[in-house]
Amino acid sequence: MIRTRRVLEQIPDYVPGRNPEALAAAHGITDAIKLASNETPLPPLPTVQHAIAQAASAVNRYPDDGGTALRDAIAACYGIDPASVVIGAGSLALCAQAIIATCDPGDEVIWCTPTFEGYPIVAYHAGAIVRALPLRDHRYDLDAMADAIGTRTRVLFVCTPNNPTGGVVGHDEMARFLAAVPDNLLVVVDEAYREFVMTDKTPDGLDLVAEHPNVLVLRTFSKAYGLAGLRVGYGIGDPEVLTVIQKTRRPFGVSSIAQAAALASLGARQEIGERVAAIVTERERVTSALRGLGVDVSESHGNFVWLPLGDRAAAVVDACERRGVGLRAFPGAGVRVTIGSPAENERMLAALESTLSELPAEH
Repeated sequence: MIRTRRVLEQIPDYVPGRNPEALAAAHGITDAIKLASNETPLPPLPTVQHAIAQAASAVNRYPDDGGTALRDAIAACYGIDPASVVIGAGSLALCAQAIIATCDPGDEVIWCTPTFEGYPIVAYHAGAIVRALPLRDHRYDLDAMADAIGTRTRVLFVCTPNNPTGGVVGHDEMARFLAAVPDNLLVVVDEAYREFVMTDKTPDGLDLVAEHPNVLVLRTFSKAYGLAGLRVGYGIGDPEVLTVIQKTRRPFGVSSIAQAAALASLGARQEIGERVAAIVTERERVTSALRGLGVDVSESHGNFVWLPLGDRAAAVVDACERRGVGLRAFPGAGVRVTIGSPAENERMLAALESTLSELPAEH
C-alpha cells in the first residue's frame, strides 16, 4: 500500500443522489425518479442545446482558460467590471480555490451545519481545520460564527439560501456579522440558489461585495440554468481578491462546451426566469401539501424543501426509495426533497404519505 496523507482519514465520501436506473434496479421497479440532487426537472433550452452542439465540434482545441466571453457577459448582466468576475468548474471549485488561497495546514474554516456537503471535502484537502457550528432556525447563525473567530481563522462560509434547509440570513444579522469579521479574513457567501429567492428580507450578495472587499460571492449555472452536468459557476468579488484566488486554479478547468452553454443561457434569462417561477410555484404547493401531512416544513428559498425528521430521516428515505422515489437523507437531521415536475412531486407526496403513515412518530 502506498503511503498517503493522514488527512485522508478525515475526508468524508461525497454520496451523490442515486440515479433512477440504479434505484429501479435495486428495488425491482421500472419507473424510479430522483429528487435527491437539486437538479432542475427540465433539459436545457433549445438555444442552449444548439450552442452545446456547436461547441462540441471544436473540442479538439483547449477552452479559453480565463473564460473571457462568459466573464464579460456575466459582468454585463450585473453592470460590473469584468475584473470583478471569475469563473470556475462549478461553484465548488471556487470554494476549493478560496480555501487553498487562504489556509495553510492547521488554519481554520468556519461554517454552520448541516450545510453543503462539499465544504468539508475541499477544506480537508487543504489540510484546514473545520469548525462547524449548529444552524439556528434552519439558517446560518452568523452571531455565533462571529463569536467563534479565532487566531487561526482564515475564511468563513455563509450558505444562503442554505443547502439543505433553504433558510436565508437577514439584512441586520449579515450587517452585524460583516462588521465583526476582521477585514483580512475572507467571507465566502455561497448563493448557488439565489435565483429562487423571492423575498427582500435577505441581502443580495452583490451589494455586500460593493461594500466589503473581503466578501466573495459564489453563484452557479448548475441549478436555475439547468447545466449541472457541465460544471460551470462563477464568483464576484474585489479584483485583488480574485487575482489571489486565481493563483490556485487548475488550468482549463471550465470546458469550452460549458462556457458556450452558460453564455447561451445568459442570453435566455427571460425563459430561465419563467422556469424558475414555475419551480417556485411548485415549491409553495409542495410545502403546503407536506404541512398537510403533518410535517413541520420550514420556509425554503431554494429549489428544494427541508423535512426536519430527525432520527427518522434515514428510514423515511429508505422507504421512499422502495417506492421508487429517491430523496436525500441527512441522518439524524432531516430529509431534503428537490422540487421536480408536478407529476414527480405528486408521486413524491404519495410516497411520503404512505411512508409516514407506516413509521412510528418521533418522540
